[in-house]
Amino acid sequence: MTTANRVQVIRLLVLCTLVLAATSGAQKAPIAEQIAKTYGFDSFSQIEAIRYTFNAQGALNLSRTWVWEPKTGQVSYDGKDKAGKPVKVTYLRSQISSQPAVVKDEIDAAFINDQYWLVFPFHLIWDTDSKVEDTGMHKLPLGKGSATRVVVTYPAAAGGYQPGDIWELFIGPDNRIQEWAYHRAGSEKPSGIWSWVEYKKAGPLVVSTNHHGTIFAVPGAAKPLPEGKPQRIFFTDVSVKLAGSDTWVKAQ
Repeated sequence: MTTANRVQVIRLLVLCTLVLAATSGAQKAPIAEQIAKTYGFDSFSQIEAIRYTFNAQGALNLSRTWVWEPKTGQVSYDGKDKAGKPVKVTYLRSQISSQPAVVKDEIDAAFINDQYWLVFPFHLIWDTDSKVEDTGMHKLPLGKGSATRVVVTYPAAAGGYQPGDIWELFIGPDNRIQEWAYHRAGSEKPSGIWSWVEYKKAGPLVVSTNHHGTIFAVPGAAKPLPEGKPQRIFFTDVSVKLAGSDTWVKAQ
């Protein structure tokens, strides 16, 4: 897989660059905090480490296993490089500039991608430059019925993997995401739409372990995928290690 195609994969899988601090905050609807808390935001400080395997099947096929220590920023990766060769590596994200090119340009980008899929609701709070708007009830893009549509927008000048990225979150009465649609760089047509199903809980962390959906043509991509290609994203072996314990708590 070429570097250009690798970058396309990251963008198509709906993840933006990890933005944990910004000089100025953007507007946040009250529902942003409600959603984050539903997924365990208030207890996230109890988590010492998260272990999970990110899997993709369909238009893109891959599997990557991670151990992430949020407090230290240490990341361990077990998967393959762009040439398909097995790779195992551990690094600190605060020292990414001193890492080999494969870590800086490939593995850390994959980590950002997969981590956003796992804990995107927390980024409603963490990413202070994003704008979060509650737009009321709208029809679900995939399933039957309606849900509260929450639009998350990153600024065009900075922020996000691709500046100007937009997510439409469709929130159920339990404040959980039911579906989401991604608009790369603010494109009018979604670049992908997925469900959020098969919720599990590991310690205080609530995660959706299965996402069925479709990747559409993405404007500006180096090599667009076929229009309307099915794509499943799912997590396996999700577990957490809590502060003061050496035992992994498996999601169930």
